[in-house]
Amino acid sequence: MTKRPWGKRKPLRPRRRATTDTEADLTVDADEEEPETGPLRRCVVTRERLPKDQMVRFVVSPDRVLIPDLAGKLPGRGIWLSARRDVIEGADGTRPKGMSQKGTSPNGAHSGAKGRDLVRAVARAARGPVQVPPDLPVVLETALIRRIGDLLGLARRAGQAIAGFEKARDWMRSHPVGLVLQAADGSEAERARFRSAVPEAVPVLAPLTGAELGQVFGHETVVHVALAQGRLASSIAIEAARLAGVRTALGSDDGPGAGRATAGSNDATDTNG
Repeated sequence: MTKRPWGKRKPLRPRRRATTDTEADLTVDADEEEPETGPLRRCVVTRERLPKDQMVRFVVSPDRVLIPDLAGKLPGRGIWLSARRDVIEGADGTRPKGMSQKGTSPNGAHSGAKGRDLVRAVARAARGPVQVPPDLPVVLETALIRRIGDLLGLARRAGQAIAGFEKARDWMRSHPVGLVLQAADGSEAERARFRSAVPEAVPVLAPLTGAELGQVFGHETVVHVALAQGRLASSIAIEAARLAGVRTALGSDDGPGAGRATAGSNDATDTNG
């Protein structure tokens, strides 16, 4: 029996632990370390730096669920997403029950790589797996509608918001107006007649329905609301612009909430309040 010659043994190669797609993308780059200061924020999906007014802040709840923080007061590091439907809609990529393999849900929401990109981007920013609600666009739209209603209620109680065709028109003659809201489902002829008395520089938006406006003022329905200049009017305009971005497909100018700046092209299509 011959003895085996002694030689150097090859070092054992450590076994590689299998990782999920989310875990593989948790590397934090320098951009993720940016402090939440200044007027700009970076979208974790598009990587664009935009004004905060054009974005939505999210935080991760204690049970690791992504939730919107529209007031910007919840604790934790903010995760910022552009207030655009094509960005927020990526949440449907988690493919909830009933999602087809072709990438569309029964209601037409898109799935696939876009959704996985959103989940990975959120996980990377949060430095760990995060549950992104598959109905995030609906969750965000509902939250924005509620916040606009809350801000409008504050303005009403402060005497800074007047509802009604005649009341609002009379009030505008003697008060500086910062914003006008009209019901998205109101008669276009009536809305146009009211707009004729609104100063050209004042934005006219239609983020809510008549019933939603009426709920704030204690009526069944409200079509016209005038708001005084100030912080509340500015905050409502910001939230209405975010809501319009979430509701509207990229590159489209349609949808409630469109601004007065495009009134000339929108009046004919009932897209301007």
